Amino acid sequence: MPISITLIGGPTALIEIDGFRLLTDPTFDSPGAYQLPHVKLEKTIGPALKADAIGPVDAVLLSHDQHSDNLDNSGREFLKNVKRVLTTEAGAKRLGGHVEGLTPWGTAHVKDRDGNSLTITATPARHGPAGIEPLSGDVIGFVVSSSRKDTSPLYISGDTTWFDGVAEVARRFKCGVVMPFAGAAQTRGPFHLTMDTNDTIETARAFPDAMIVPVHTEGWAHFRQNSEDLRKTFDMLGFGTRLRLLEPGVPTVVEAP
Repeated sequence: MPISITLIGGPTALIEIDGFRLLTDPTFDSPGAYQLPHVKLEKTIGPALKADAIGPVDAVLLSHDQHSDNLDNSGREFLKNVKRVLTTEAGAKRLGGHVEGLTPWGTAHVKDRDGNSLTITATPARHGPAGIEPLSGDVIGFVVSSSRKDTSPLYISGDTTWFDGVAEVARRFKCGVVMPFAGAAQTRGPFHLTMDTNDTIETARAFPDAMIVPVHTEGWAHFRQNSEDLRKTFDMLGFGTRLRLLEPGVPTVVEAP
């Protein structure tokens, strides 16, 4: 079955799959400067939809909670009114309340009244080069698998670069849609914290049956690449038909190629 994805901005997207509604990394604040302990981030584009326009969601899939370009003040308020919030174990301890923590390969289940369900599997993520973990903290991605046999799994990378953990996700799951967090984010050093065009191509090669639907490419000054860079790279290397770029605020039906 096709999946509908609405890009809200940055890493934030509303995913509608088999009657369930999921939201990734909620960021709804207006443009402006955001001071973190070691760096100042500048948001350049506001959300395509405000938090109160989203409507009810069955779960928020939060890759991590420590950076305002993945969870801002409005996003934290949004979490208070959501049934399920899935994130890292460390993030769940910090956020408290009803937030549930997962380690890589751990699972959670979301069910409806008709007996349909989604299995959410946490996946490994590395927010930069090897050794970055003490600076970046824990991050996870997610694979969403439906109980309906005609719906392919969906992979949401979370803030990660290409590394063996992403390759292992590809070995374990035959995904029809892959949402890499791209943009080649760069803050404190001459290295990327999220996927650049090369990483995104590697991801496309690892998931040969998937449509690639990037998020996290626009809206912040520390993103060094954008969706147009991805388009040029994919077209040049012959992967163009497998790249689906989203128009912010527009629900887009995505199917495996």
